[in-house]
Amino acid sequence: MNRTFQSLILVSCLALTQGCTALEKSNSFTLTADLPPEFTYEATAAYVPAKGETCTVPGGRNTKIGYNSDREKYKPDSEILLRRTVSGCPLVLHSVDFYVYGWYGKDRGDFGRDSAMIAIREELPEARKGTFNAAGQSEFAGQCQFLFRTVGGLRRIVKILDCKRMDESGVQPKAKPFVAYSLDQLPGKTVRLKIKLADDEQPYYGRSWLKLSSGWKPCIETKETIRCQSPPTFTDFRMPDGRICTIYPGCTENKEVTP
Repeated sequence: MNRTFQSLILVSCLALTQGCTALEKSNSFTLTADLPPEFTYEATAAYVPAKGETCTVPGGRNTKIGYNSDREKYKPDSEILLRRTVSGCPLVLHSVDFYVYGWYGKDRGDFGRDSAMIAIREELPEARKGTFNAAGQSEFAGQCQFLFRTVGGLRRIVKILDCKRMDESGVQPKAKPFVAYSLDQLPGKTVRLKIKLADDEQPYYGRSWLKLSSGWKPCIETKETIRCQSPPTFTDFRMPDGRICTIYPGCTENKEVTP
């Protein structure tokens, strides 16, 4: 095989590879996340018929793609397709819906979760569009806080995750993390979900815990009320790791667990 022919083959292979790469980038964007330790996200990309299409997908089957549904295989980067064809129907990306998980214990149910969302539209007013920097990156942010409570006869601590949208003006108390883009903004770009964890935790039922300088103490609940009485009567509780405590979160009044 002469050198000229070898060069032609090499050039053809390189062009084919670059063409495939360019095609992939033109029909997808990278979703990633900057999360606190022991946090993960699960995302679902939802698709609808493209503008002007009258077709439908029977039963709506295969119009959604899930990412990170298995925590053991979690990875922060997900490649999200912008256009797909299902049952002969051309579809476009309509939204990416999130569950943000905060894991706080070893048991399977030791997590709190809350939602976030990316909306994608074929047309969108400029004022509602998310923006990208010169490197093709965009981010939307939120702050999550753990809310603790006790459940069951053992009064075991469980935590609820409460996430709010955060922007230049601060945390928005009535909004979940959200951003919107037009479809033509996204090819080859990167969108990052950035979550900050609040420094302190709060009780889910604030009136049934009393705040002291050393932490929170739970009051005994009755059939009549869950509020702390005056004077308050306290009870102990069990931490997710099994410790029996009387103050949260420091557990400085720790008692030994009875085998």
